[in-house]
Amino acid sequence: MNAMTQTDKMLSRKEGGVGYLIFNNPERHNAVSLDMWEAASGYLADFAADNSIRVVVLTGAGGKAFVSGADISKFESERSSKEAIDRYNVAVDKANTAVYEFPKPTIAMIRGYCIGGGVGLALCCDLRICSDNSKFGVPAAKLGLGYGYTGIKKLVDVVGPSFAKEIFFTARQFTAAEAEKMGLVNRVLPEAELEKYVQDYAATIGGNAPLTVNSVKYIVGQVVKDESQRDLKKCADLVSQCFASNDYTEGRNAFMEKRKPAFTGT
Repeated sequence: MNAMTQTDKMLSRKEGGVGYLIFNNPERHNAVSLDMWEAASGYLADFAADNSIRVVVLTGAGGKAFVSGADISKFESERSSKEAIDRYNVAVDKANTAVYEFPKPTIAMIRGYCIGGGVGLALCCDLRICSDNSKFGVPAAKLGLGYGYTGIKKLVDVVGPSFAKEIFFTARQFTAAEAEKMGLVNRVLPEAELEKYVQDYAATIGGNAPLTVNSVKYIVGQVVKDESQRDLKKCADLVSQCFASNDYTEGRNAFMEKRKPAFTGT
């Protein structure tokens, strides 16, 4: 990354095949500033290029919030002119797209507040796992904000039209139990158990055949696209790559030998 995208408010680490992207602005409930969005894209590019990384977990520091949207305290400096607004929006779109189109599985580990842009970011992840004290909300209607097609479609794809309308119309905060009922999150855990559960969950995914997992991620992404935009040839090619891979041979051999497979992604 260049100097512009380096900030101590975004952290990353790699542990056992899992990349962690950490929003580190806890005094503001991990509200995200321009430099944080720009840094996030750089870290994600590094994770994508690293073949040892099988899964990426996104989370917030401090235990009180995942991400609580934009850092309003920076609006005067970062969104006070059309040019500044455009740069900010480009950075947000780039980071969200980098997560949504990331070629490997992504997990949002949510503890505490997940508000506004935090919900948008979580929706870009493949899986969302939260603590039982988490709160979710999109307060656009309380602020008079417009919310674009792309963001609304991601929400509708996950929770359906009726719950999407309820989230936006009421602009209220929803509990973890309500979020699970809507399908907004995959799992709800007691707060003390969340981190260990996600670590184990990521390890389970990372231990599976990467070509299979990543091909399924791509194909599901095509399923939710408009039919005219789907790349069915690439879907078929990815399936063929699985059957032609060393991992397919390893998987069969491991099954016959009653041992755990050692997949390499080749």
